[in-house]
Amino acid sequence: MIFTDTPLPGVFVIDADPIADERGFFARFWSAEVFAVRQLVTRFDHVSVSFNTRAGTLRGMHYQAAPFAETKLVRCIRGAIFDVAVDLRPQSAAFRKWTGVELTADNRRALYIPAGCAHGFQTLTPDAEVLYMIDAPYSAAHGRGVRWNDPAFGIAWPGAVSAMNDRDAGYPDFAG
Repeated sequence: MIFTDTPLPGVFVIDADPIADERGFFARFWSAEVFAVRQLVTRFDHVSVSFNTRAGTLRGMHYQAAPFAETKLVRCIRGAIFDVAVDLRPQSAAFRKWTGVELTADNRRALYIPAGCAHGFQTLTPDAEVLYMIDAPYSAAHGRGVRWNDPAFGIAWPGAVSAMNDRDAGYPDFAG
């Protein structure tokens, strides 16, 4: 695995480091040992999948409040997405800043998003499927979000939004 820093502390792009032969290749996507050496989460409570039929679908920006704050490892396993993390940690030097990366089934990249960051994505292709590894149990009572187009963050989304649910569209301006 190849870890690349982003402008947000603790947020990493993770690329596969494939071992290839005549059959194709083998690559490790996650290793508790490697993550422990980097002082990252080494236990995930659940794995979820998001399937999105239309290009331009926007999901986010979601997070969970303590004590159920989540760390996520996100990978696009079909199609392509523009994946975004927003730093909501008041003590962080990157507070209210965002980073985005294109995750595709072809580039096999993943984004590691620590607790304290909001997460969302926009699909770049139809039929995009996203795999999430999440380290905290889901708690609807602790679910929170920030608006995808809040000027406090200035996220530069790659295109027009074709689909979004009412909850994601209706988050208030960030007050932090």
